[in-house]
Amino acid sequence: MLVCQVTNVDFSLRHFVWPLMRAARARGHEVVGVCAEGPLLDAVRADGFEVAGLPFARSLNPLAQARAYGALRDLFRARRFDLVHGHMPISGLLARAAARAAGVPRIAYTGHGFLFNQPGPAWRRHLSLALERAAGRITDIYLTVSEEEAVDARRLGIHPAAVGIGNGRDPGLFRPDPAARARLRAELGATGCIIMGTARLVRHKGWPELLAAMRDVPGATLWVVGERLTSDHGDTMQAEFAAATAALGPRLRMLGYRDDVAELLAAADIFCLPSHFEGLPMSIIEAMLAGLPVVATDIRGPREQVVDGQTGFLVPAGAVPPLAAALARLAGDPGLRAQLGEAGRQRALQRYVEADVLARNLDLLGL
Repeated sequence: MLVCQVTNVDFSLRHFVWPLMRAARARGHEVVGVCAEGPLLDAVRADGFEVAGLPFARSLNPLAQARAYGALRDLFRARRFDLVHGHMPISGLLARAAARAAGVPRIAYTGHGFLFNQPGPAWRRHLSLALERAAGRITDIYLTVSEEEAVDARRLGIHPAAVGIGNGRDPGLFRPDPAARARLRAELGATGCIIMGTARLVRHKGWPELLAAMRDVPGATLWVVGERLTSDHGDTMQAEFAAATAALGPRLRMLGYRDDVAELLAAADIFCLPSHFEGLPMSIIEAMLAGLPVVATDIRGPREQVVDGQTGFLVPAGAVPPLAAALARLAGDPGLRAQLGEAGRQRALQRYVEADVLARNLDLLGL
Protein backbone atom coordinates (compact mmCIF):
# COMPACT_ATOMS: atom_id res chain seq x y z
CA MET A 1 0.00 0.00 0.00
CA LEU A 2 1.22 3.52 -0.83
CA VAL A 3 0.83 5.73 2.24
CA CYS A 4 1.32 9.47 2.71
CA GLN A 5 2.00 10.89 6.18
CA VAL A 6 1.38 14.66 6.37
CA THR A 7 2.34 17.02 9.18
CA ASN A 8 3.22 20.69 9.53
CA VAL A 9 6.97 21.12 10.14
CA ASP A 10 10.19 19.09 10.14
CA PHE A 11 10.23 18.97 13.97
CA SER A 12 6.87 17.19 14.03
CA LEU A 13 7.78 14.73 11.33
CA ARG A 14 11.18 13.93 12.87
CA HIS A 15 9.94 13.45 16.43
CA PHE A 16 6.32 12.28 16.10
CA VAL A 17 5.68 10.79 12.64
CA TRP A 18 8.98 9.16 11.66
CA PRO A 19 8.54 6.16 14.01
CA LEU A 20 5.12 5.46 12.48
CA MET A 21 6.61 5.69 8.99
CA ARG A 22 9.27 3.16 9.92
CA ALA A 23 6.73 0.80 11.46
CA ALA A 24 4.55 0.91 8.33
CA ARG A 25 7.57 0.26 6.13
CA ALA A 26 8.46 -2.74 8.28
CA ARG A 27 5.02 -4.18 7.43
CA GLY A 28 5.82 -3.88 3.73
CA HIS A 29 4.19 -0.55 2.84
CA GLU A 30 5.71 2.32 0.88
CA VAL A 31 5.56 5.54 2.89
CA VAL A 32 6.08 9.14 1.79
CA GLY A 33 6.36 11.99 4.28
CA VAL A 34 5.11 15.52 3.67
CA CYS A 35 5.79 18.69 5.70
CA ALA A 36 7.47 22.07 5.42
CA GLU A 37 11.12 21.86 4.43
CA GLY A 38 13.67 21.93 7.27
CA PRO A 39 17.05 20.59 8.48
CA LEU A 40 15.53 17.92 10.73
CA LEU A 41 14.40 16.04 7.62
CA ASP A 42 17.99 15.05 6.82
CA ALA A 43 17.89 12.07 9.19
CA VAL A 44 14.53 10.89 7.83
CA ARG A 45 15.76 11.05 4.25
CA ALA A 46 19.01 9.32 5.22
CA ASP A 47 16.80 6.52 6.56
CA GLY A 48 15.58 5.96 3.00
CA PHE A 49 12.28 7.84 3.07
CA GLU A 50 11.03 10.21 0.42
CA VAL A 51 9.93 13.46 2.06
CA ALA A 52 8.21 16.16 0.03
CA GLY A 53 8.78 19.67 1.35
CA LEU A 54 5.62 21.70 0.73
CA PRO A 55 4.78 25.34 1.60
CA PHE A 56 3.01 24.83 4.93
CA ALA A 57 2.52 27.85 7.19
CA ARG A 58 1.59 27.72 10.88
CA SER A 59 -0.89 30.57 10.60
CA LEU A 60 -4.47 31.31 9.57
CA ASN A 61 -3.34 33.33 6.54
CA PRO A 62 -5.81 32.21 3.83
CA LEU A 63 -3.40 32.78 0.93
CA ALA A 64 -0.68 30.70 2.58
CA GLN A 65 -3.14 27.92 3.36
CA ALA A 66 -4.49 27.99 -0.19
CA ARG A 67 -0.98 27.49 -1.56
CA ALA A 68 -0.41 24.54 0.78
CA TYR A 69 -3.78 23.03 -0.12
CA GLY A 70 -3.06 23.30 -3.84
CA ALA A 71 0.36 21.71 -3.48
CA LEU A 72 -1.12 18.82 -1.49
CA ARG A 73 -3.95 18.27 -3.96
CA ASP A 74 -1.52 18.20 -6.88
CA LEU A 75 0.77 15.74 -5.08
CA PHE A 76 -2.12 13.43 -4.19
CA ARG A 77 -3.44 13.46 -7.76
CA ALA A 78 0.00 12.70 -9.15
CA ARG A 79 0.94 9.91 -6.75
CA ARG A 80 -2.44 8.20 -6.28
CA PHE A 81 -1.93 7.25 -2.63
CA ASP A 82 -4.00 4.47 -1.08
CA LEU A 83 -4.09 6.22 2.30
CA VAL A 84 -3.43 9.80 3.38
CA HIS A 85 -2.86 10.27 7.10
CA GLY A 86 -2.82 13.86 8.38
CA HIS A 87 -1.45 15.17 11.67
CA MET A 88 -1.76 18.48 13.58
CA PRO A 89 -4.73 20.86 13.33
CA ILE A 90 -4.03 22.95 10.21
CA SER A 91 -1.92 20.52 8.19
CA GLY A 92 -4.32 17.72 9.11
CA LEU A 93 -7.30 19.74 7.89
CA LEU A 94 -5.59 20.61 4.60
CA ALA A 95 -4.43 17.03 4.07
CA ARG A 96 -7.94 15.64 4.47
CA ALA A 97 -9.57 18.26 2.25
CA ALA A 98 -6.95 17.81 -0.47
CA ALA A 99 -7.17 14.00 -0.24
CA ARG A 100 -10.94 14.17 -0.67
CA ALA A 101 -10.59 16.46 -3.69
CA ALA A 102 -7.95 14.16 -5.22
CA GLY A 103 -10.07 11.05 -4.75
CA VAL A 104 -7.83 9.30 -2.22
CA PRO A 105 -9.77 6.17 -1.16
CA ARG A 106 -8.93 6.25 2.57
CA ILE A 107 -8.35 9.29 4.76
CA ALA A 108 -7.06 9.22 8.35
CA TYR A 109 -6.29 11.86 10.93
CA THR A 110 -4.46 11.92 14.26
CA GLY A 111 -5.19 14.89 16.50
CA HIS A 112 -2.28 15.99 18.65
CA GLY A 113 -4.33 18.57 20.55
CA PHE A 114 -7.43 20.52 19.52
CA LEU A 115 -7.13 24.26 18.94
CA PHE A 116 -10.56 24.78 20.53
CA ASN A 117 -9.19 23.38 23.80
CA GLN A 118 -6.37 25.91 23.86
CA PRO A 119 -6.49 29.36 25.46
CA GLY A 120 -7.37 32.08 22.98
CA PRO A 121 -10.15 34.28 21.65
CA ALA A 122 -13.65 32.83 21.41
CA TRP A 123 -13.80 33.32 17.62
CA ARG A 124 -10.75 31.10 17.14
CA ARG A 125 -12.18 28.34 19.34
CA HIS A 126 -15.54 28.44 17.51
CA LEU A 127 -13.83 28.44 14.10
CA SER A 128 -11.60 25.54 15.12
CA LEU A 129 -14.55 23.46 16.31
CA ALA A 130 -16.52 24.16 13.12
CA LEU A 131 -13.56 23.16 10.94
CA GLU A 132 -12.93 20.01 12.97
CA ARG A 133 -16.57 18.99 12.55
CA ALA A 134 -16.44 19.60 8.81
CA ALA A 135 -13.19 17.68 8.39
CA GLY A 136 -14.47 14.86 10.59
CA ARG A 137 -17.18 14.12 8.03
CA ILE A 138 -14.57 13.22 5.40
CA THR A 139 -12.32 11.25 7.76
CA ASP A 140 -12.49 7.47 7.65
CA ILE A 141 -10.16 6.77 10.60
CA TYR A 142 -10.09 9.33 13.42
CA LEU A 143 -7.44 9.07 16.13
CA THR A 144 -6.25 11.34 18.93
CA VAL A 145 -3.15 10.97 21.08
CA SER A 146 -5.19 11.86 24.19
CA GLU A 147 -8.09 9.71 25.35
CA GLU A 148 -9.75 12.81 26.82
CA GLU A 149 -9.74 14.48 23.41
CA ALA A 150 -11.16 11.33 21.80
CA VAL A 151 -14.04 11.72 24.23
CA ASP A 152 -14.30 15.38 23.18
CA ALA A 153 -14.41 14.37 19.50
CA ARG A 154 -17.26 11.95 20.08
CA ARG A 155 -19.17 14.23 22.48
CA LEU A 156 -18.93 17.32 20.27
CA GLY A 157 -19.99 15.58 17.07
CA ILE A 158 -16.59 15.73 15.39
CA HIS A 159 -16.37 11.99 14.73
CA PRO A 160 -18.51 9.20 16.19
CA ALA A 161 -15.71 6.63 16.26
CA ALA A 162 -12.74 8.69 17.49
CA VAL A 163 -10.13 6.54 19.26
CA GLY A 164 -7.52 7.67 21.79
CA ILE A 165 -4.37 5.99 20.52
CA GLY A 166 -1.77 7.36 22.94
CA ASN A 167 1.93 7.95 22.34
CA GLY A 168 4.98 5.83 22.99
CA ARG A 169 8.74 5.81 23.27
CA ASP A 170 11.39 3.09 23.20
CA PRO A 171 12.17 1.83 26.74
CA GLY A 172 15.48 0.49 25.44
CA LEU A 173 16.56 4.07 24.74
CA PHE A 174 14.80 5.95 27.53
CA ARG A 175 15.78 4.19 30.74
CA PRO A 176 17.79 4.66 33.93
CA ASP A 177 21.43 4.60 32.85
CA PRO A 178 24.03 4.98 35.66
CA ALA A 179 26.95 5.19 33.23
CA ALA A 180 25.35 7.97 31.17
CA ARG A 181 24.34 9.71 34.38
CA ALA A 182 27.88 9.80 35.71
CA ARG A 183 29.35 10.92 32.37
CA LEU A 184 26.83 13.69 31.63
CA ARG A 185 26.90 15.07 35.15
CA ALA A 186 30.69 15.22 35.00
CA GLU A 187 30.64 16.88 31.56
CA LEU A 188 28.10 19.48 32.67
CA GLY A 189 29.54 20.01 36.13
CA ALA A 190 26.26 18.96 37.73
CA THR A 191 25.98 18.78 41.50
CA GLY A 192 22.92 18.47 43.68
CA CYS A 193 19.39 18.04 42.36
CA ILE A 194 18.87 18.56 38.62
CA ILE A 195 15.44 19.59 37.33
CA MET A 196 15.09 19.19 33.58
CA GLY A 197 12.59 20.66 31.16
CA THR A 198 12.41 19.63 27.49
CA ALA A 199 10.20 21.72 25.22
CA ARG A 200 10.22 24.35 22.53
CA LEU A 201 11.05 27.78 23.91
CA VAL A 202 7.54 29.20 23.64
CA ARG A 203 5.42 30.77 26.35
CA HIS A 204 2.65 28.17 26.37
CA LYS A 205 5.13 25.50 27.48
CA GLY A 206 5.19 27.27 30.86
CA TRP A 207 8.80 28.44 30.86
CA PRO A 208 8.05 31.79 32.59
CA GLU A 209 6.36 29.97 35.48
CA LEU A 210 9.16 27.40 35.75
CA LEU A 211 11.87 30.06 35.71
CA ALA A 212 10.05 32.00 38.45
CA ALA A 213 9.44 28.86 40.52
CA MET A 214 13.14 27.96 40.50
CA ARG A 215 13.87 30.96 42.74
CA ASP A 216 12.05 29.09 45.53
CA VAL A 217 13.84 25.77 44.97
CA PRO A 218 17.23 26.49 46.55
CA GLY A 219 20.09 24.17 45.76
CA ALA A 220 18.49 22.79 42.59
CA THR A 221 19.67 23.46 39.05
CA LEU A 222 17.41 23.76 35.99
CA TRP A 223 18.47 22.33 32.65
CA VAL A 224 16.54 23.98 29.80
CA VAL A 225 16.58 21.66 26.77
CA GLY A 226 15.02 22.96 23.57
CA GLU A 227 14.92 25.84 21.12
CA ARG A 228 12.39 27.90 19.18
CA LEU A 229 11.25 26.79 15.74
CA THR A 230 11.40 29.41 13.00
CA SER A 231 7.63 28.99 12.67
CA ASP A 232 6.89 29.54 16.38
CA HIS A 233 4.73 32.53 17.23
CA GLY A 234 4.94 34.93 20.17
CA ASP A 235 7.79 36.65 21.92
CA THR A 236 11.12 35.02 22.73
CA MET A 237 10.74 35.53 26.51
CA GLN A 238 14.10 37.31 26.56
CA ALA A 239 13.10 39.35 29.61
CA GLU A 240 12.12 36.24 31.60
CA PHE A 241 15.26 34.33 30.71
CA ALA A 242 17.46 37.35 31.42
CA ALA A 243 15.85 37.85 34.83
CA ALA A 244 16.21 34.15 35.63
CA THR A 245 19.87 34.18 34.60
CA ALA A 246 20.52 37.10 36.92
CA ALA A 247 18.63 35.49 39.80
CA LEU A 248 19.78 31.89 39.43
CA GLY A 249 23.29 32.28 38.04
CA PRO A 250 24.88 28.85 37.54
CA ARG A 251 21.65 27.17 38.68
CA LEU A 252 20.26 27.81 35.18
CA ARG A 253 21.79 25.96 32.24
CA MET A 254 20.55 26.63 28.70
CA LEU A 255 21.44 23.47 26.77
CA GLY A 256 19.61 24.18 23.50
CA TYR A 257 18.43 21.50 21.08
CA ARG A 258 20.02 18.14 21.92
CA ASP A 259 20.13 14.72 20.30
CA ASP A 260 21.10 13.05 23.59
CA VAL A 261 17.87 13.71 25.51
CA ALA A 262 17.73 10.10 26.75
CA GLU A 263 21.13 10.45 28.41
CA LEU A 264 20.30 13.88 29.81
CA LEU A 265 17.16 12.45 31.41
CA ALA A 266 19.23 9.67 32.95
CA ALA A 267 21.47 12.36 34.45
CA ALA A 268 18.58 14.44 35.83
CA ASP A 269 16.55 13.95 39.02
CA ILE A 270 13.16 15.60 38.28
CA PHE A 271 11.31 16.37 35.06
CA CYS A 272 9.01 19.38 34.75
CA LEU A 273 6.58 20.41 32.01
CA PRO A 274 4.24 23.20 33.22
CA SER A 275 2.44 23.68 29.88
CA HIS A 276 -0.76 25.65 29.38
CA PHE A 277 -2.09 23.07 26.87
CA GLU A 278 -0.85 19.80 25.37
CA GLY A 279 -1.84 16.73 23.38
CA LEU A 280 -0.10 13.80 25.09
CA PRO A 281 3.50 14.95 25.61
CA MET A 282 6.25 12.65 24.41
CA SER A 283 8.63 14.40 26.80
CA ILE A 284 6.66 13.19 29.82
CA ILE A 285 6.71 9.62 28.50
CA GLU A 286 10.48 9.85 27.98
CA ALA A 287 10.97 11.12 31.53
CA MET A 288 8.73 8.42 33.03
CA LEU A 289 10.64 5.68 31.18
CA ALA A 290 13.88 7.20 32.48
CA GLY A 291 12.57 6.76 36.03
CA LEU A 292 12.05 10.44 36.85
CA PRO A 293 9.21 11.87 38.92
CA VAL A 294 7.25 14.35 36.81
CA VAL A 295 5.80 17.70 37.81
CA ALA A 296 3.25 18.81 35.22
CA THR A 297 0.11 20.88 34.93
CA ASP A 298 -3.38 19.50 35.48
CA ILE A 299 -4.49 19.77 31.84
CA ARG A 300 -5.57 17.41 29.06
CA GLY A 301 -2.77 15.01 28.25
CA PRO A 302 -0.45 15.29 31.27
CA ARG A 303 -3.25 14.38 33.69
CA GLU A 304 -3.68 11.11 31.78
CA GLN A 305 0.01 10.38 32.21
CA VAL A 306 0.91 11.61 35.70
CA VAL A 307 -0.85 10.11 38.72
CA ASP A 308 -0.78 12.90 41.28
CA GLY A 309 1.11 11.85 44.40
CA GLN A 310 2.06 8.47 42.92
CA THR A 311 4.27 9.16 39.87
CA GLY A 312 4.72 12.90 40.34
CA PHE A 313 2.63 15.97 41.01
CA LEU A 314 -0.01 17.88 39.04
CA VAL A 315 -0.29 21.63 39.63
CA PRO A 316 -2.59 24.34 38.22
CA ALA A 317 -1.50 25.82 34.90
CA GLY A 318 -0.05 29.31 35.08
CA ALA A 319 0.46 29.28 38.88
CA VAL A 320 3.98 29.69 40.26
CA PRO A 321 3.62 28.95 44.04
CA PRO A 322 2.21 25.40 43.73
CA LEU A 323 4.76 24.61 41.04
CA ALA A 324 7.59 25.81 43.28
CA ALA A 325 6.20 23.86 46.22
CA ALA A 326 6.02 20.60 44.25
CA LEU A 327 9.54 21.02 42.91
CA ALA A 328 10.94 21.95 46.33
CA ARG A 329 9.30 18.93 47.93
CA LEU A 330 10.90 16.57 45.44
CA ALA A 331 14.24 18.37 45.41
CA GLY A 332 14.50 17.95 49.18
CA ASP A 333 13.51 14.27 49.33
CA PRO A 334 15.66 11.80 47.34
CA GLY A 335 13.65 8.87 48.67
CA LEU A 336 10.38 10.33 47.39
CA ARG A 337 11.99 11.02 44.02
CA ALA A 338 13.07 7.39 43.73
CA GLN A 339 9.66 6.07 44.80
CA LEU A 340 7.63 8.24 42.43
CA GLY A 341 10.12 7.80 39.60
CA GLU A 342 9.98 4.01 39.74
CA ALA A 343 6.18 4.07 39.88
CA GLY A 344 6.18 6.33 36.83
CA ARG A 345 8.50 4.01 34.95
CA GLN A 346 6.26 1.03 35.64
CA ARG A 347 3.21 3.00 34.48
CA ALA A 348 4.99 3.99 31.27
CA LEU A 349 6.03 0.38 30.62
CA GLN A 350 2.39 -0.62 30.90
CA ARG A 351 0.91 2.16 28.76
CA TYR A 352 3.51 3.96 26.62
CA VAL A 353 5.86 1.45 24.98
CA GLU A 354 6.46 2.64 21.44
CA ALA A 355 6.24 -0.77 19.72
CA ASP A 356 2.84 -1.46 21.28
CA VAL A 357 1.43 1.98 20.41
CA LEU A 358 2.73 1.81 16.84
CA ALA A 359 1.28 -1.67 16.33
CA ARG A 360 -2.13 -0.47 17.49
CA ASN A 361 -1.86 2.57 15.22
CA LEU A 362 -1.12 0.42 12.20
CA ASP A 363 -3.91 -2.01 13.00
CA LEU A 364 -6.44 0.82 13.24
CA LEU A 365 -5.12 2.31 9.99
CA GLY A 366 -5.49 -1.08 8.28
CA LEU A 367 -1.78 -1.34 7.48
